[in-house]
Amino acid sequence: MEFVRIIDGHCDTVSLFYMPEKDYDFNKKNNIGHIDLPRLRSSGVKLQFFAFCSESVPSRSGTLHKCLQLVDAYYRTKERCQSDLLTVYNLADLDEAMHGAKTATLLSVEGGETLEGDLAILRILWRLGVRALGLTWNLRNQLATGVGEGTKGEGLTSFGRKVVREMNKMGMLVDLAHINEKGFYDTLDISTVPVVVSHANARAICDHPRNLSDDQLKKLAEHDGVIGLSFCPQFVCHKKADMERLLDHFVHVAEVAGIDHLGIGSDFDGIKQAVEGLEDVSCLPRLIEGLYSRGFSLGEINKISSANFLRVLKQVLPAI
Repeated sequence: MEFVRIIDGHCDTVSLFYMPEKDYDFNKKNNIGHIDLPRLRSSGVKLQFFAFCSESVPSRSGTLHKCLQLVDAYYRTKERCQSDLLTVYNLADLDEAMHGAKTATLLSVEGGETLEGDLAILRILWRLGVRALGLTWNLRNQLATGVGEGTKGEGLTSFGRKVVREMNKMGMLVDLAHINEKGFYDTLDISTVPVVVSHANARAICDHPRNLSDDQLKKLAEHDGVIGLSFCPQFVCHKKADMERLLDHFVHVAEVAGIDHLGIGSDFDGIKQAVEGLEDVSCLPRLIEGLYSRGFSLGEINKISSANFLRVLKQVLPAI
């Protein structure tokens, strides 16, 4: 079928940038990991969100340090492929990303504990190029409570509310993947621009705490947000997580939230393996074919693959 542009709302590939080049080199096709530059080029991905995730730090007080190391690893890697990679900071960059020849990236921080309770850190991360922030990982932090805490915990804290308002003001995308339900609804109540859930699925299809209920999906749609569906097998099906089960999630979210609120958030390199049939980013054309086989029109597929995320980014990012 016709070539389709893709925006992928989440990957953890920057964690591989630490490895010796003999084991992993972003500029070359690798036998490990899900993403590298050659495979991105062959996949149809025009814009890839790159997350800086510090959840593996044993001491929560070390998350900022780890995040800055990841930022440094990203920019050192970018220096080696300057002519091929574009970092999106504003709407002008976004336009170039979708129409130019370079592969584009948008930088995200996964987990608000990185801020260490200080709005100044948020502004510093902005100056370092970060344009999206996941308010929590799975645990409780100074902003809110993650889904890993079960039903425990409050929603947005007073500091979390300040962070959301500051992000709205700066033009930074709010990401509600990993947050508990109360924090999810609290954020929708105060955010003045649409938010995203970068990588999650439908709880009605697979009952996992990281997935969204139908009510959450409807509320996200009411606020013009987007959910990027993840290829994490545990979020897709408790038995056989294959392409057909993943497509069930796409169909369900389209029915419940509407086609305008559905996207892709692979979680490549943040999961040990993806669903069967989507073994790495080069397999994304198979997903596009699968959507077509399930009756989605080309116009609907273009919304899912890029236009919906693009719409939200245009409402959030600064002009320059």
